[in-house]
Amino acid sequence: MVNILIADDDPHIRALMRLYLRNQGFEIAEADNGIDAFAIVEGAGVDLVILDIMMPGMDGWDLCVKIRESDPDIPLLMVTAKGESGQKIKGFRLGTDDYLTKPFDPVELVMRVKALLKRYRIASSQVISLGEIVLNRRTYKVMRGGEELTLPLKEFELLFMLAGHPGQIFTREQLIVQLWGMDYEGDDRTVDVHIKRLRERFSDDVRHFRIETARSLGYRLVVNPG
Repeated sequence: MVNILIADDDPHIRALMRLYLRNQGFEIAEADNGIDAFAIVEGAGVDLVILDIMMPGMDGWDLCVKIRESDPDIPLLMVTAKGESGQKIKGFRLGTDDYLTKPFDPVELVMRVKALLKRYRIASSQVISLGEIVLNRRTYKVMRGGEELTLPLKEFELLFMLAGHPGQIFTREQLIVQLWGMDYEGDDRTVDVHIKRLRERFSDDVRHFRIETARSLGYRLVVNPG
C-alpha cells in the first residue's frame, strides 16, 4: 500500500486531497505544520509527500530541505497559492519534484501523484529502456539495438539520472551535487558540456528521447511516445 503524507495547515485542502487520494487506494497521513510532518516522514515509512509552503512551526521550504537531507529518494509535490516563476524555481532548487498551484483540479493532483510514483519506481531500477536504447547501471553499458555504445562514466551517470526521472527538471546545482559531489570546485558549466556531448552522441535517436533545456532551471529528459 502506498503511503502519502499531506502537509498543509488548511483542513479543507487536506480533506479534499484525502478524499480523492483515498478513492485511488492510497493510505493517507496528515500534518498541519512542518514539524509534525517531518516527524511523520522520519518514522512512518512515507512513499510521497505533498507539502504546502505556508505552514506554522516549519514552512514548506525548510521542510523540503530537511526531507531531502534525511531521504533524497522521497517524491515531493509542492502545492501552494504562490504561482510566480521565482517561487517555482526556488522549490525546484530545494529539491521538490513537481509543483501545483492553488486552486487546483483534484483530478490533476491525482494524476501528478501517480506520475511521480511511476517516475520514482523507474528511478529505483538498475535497467532503463528508452525505446531501443537500454541503459544498464550494473554494467554501465548502453545498448542500441544490438550495438554496444561506450560512454564516459560521467556521461553515463548523467544520462541514467535524467532517464530515471523522465520529465523531472534537474538544476545544474542538483546534478553537480549528485554526480560530482558536494566538494566539487569546478565550474557548474561542466554540466552544460556533458549535456552537449550527450545530445551530439544521441542526435540520431530523437525518436526515442530528447534532453530539453528548462530555461532558468536546468535540464530534463523527455521520452518520445512510440
